[in-house]
Amino acid sequence: MPDSAAPPVLLERPLAGVALLRLNRPHATNALSLELQALLSQHFAELGADPQVRCILLTGGDNVFAAGGDIGSMAGVGPIDIYQRHTERVWAPIQHCPKPVIAAVCGYAYGGGCELAMLADLIVAGRNARFCQPEIRIGIMPGIGGTQRLVRAVGKAKAMRMALTGQPISAEEAWVAGLVSDLVEDDQVQARALELARVIAGMPALAAEQIKEVILAGMDAPLDAALALERKANALLFASRDQKEGMQAFIEKRPARFEGW
Repeated sequence: MPDSAAPPVLLERPLAGVALLRLNRPHATNALSLELQALLSQHFAELGADPQVRCILLTGGDNVFAAGGDIGSMAGVGPIDIYQRHTERVWAPIQHCPKPVIAAVCGYAYGGGCELAMLADLIVAGRNARFCQPEIRIGIMPGIGGTQRLVRAVGKAKAMRMALTGQPISAEEAWVAGLVSDLVEDDQVQARALELARVIAGMPALAAEQIKEVILAGMDAPLDAALALERKANALLFASRDQKEGMQAFIEKRPARFEGW
């Protein structure tokens, strides 16, 4: 039986520079209750500002990532109540987190769970994982990025099919479509995600943050504007100690010792 006193999000520190956030409502297939969302938002705000954190790993565990929103908290409310929840503010610390974020997905990533996974920079999925935007089946539509991020990830045709039918796609389909970055056996998901987090956490932190910022900012910008962002960010990194250390280590044929600034 789950510990009812345990918080709906657990914070772990499995490796130096790596923070692991684990969704912890197994009795409700990790449905995204208001409490869970608020705690997740708080954790991301704090970890995003923590200089000791180089990478954030987000998981729901070995059996399910998140089966969607908490329908019980929505069924009887009106449009003003929904609007005043301001989910865009709750999810903003996740969306704008400067640190690289990896989602480790086993089992269902449905509705809000799929939208949460899409906020990550990398998604490691098990072969039996499923991704779905089933909101249309209960008379609504995705409301926290499930139309906009999905079309940017998998293209118009696949996004339309998912959102209009509410039918899931397999991890294999998600990988082929470009939604998933790594596809592994179910029992290897956590290990692969943790290994990726270890590698990223060992990289120069300023370079990692600039890469993430420029890729995301440039996705919807004209190519010339995006290339200008890239050039300036690259030039900025030449003011960092890690750039000096990285290049000197390369010349001296030794491992670099990055300090994060």
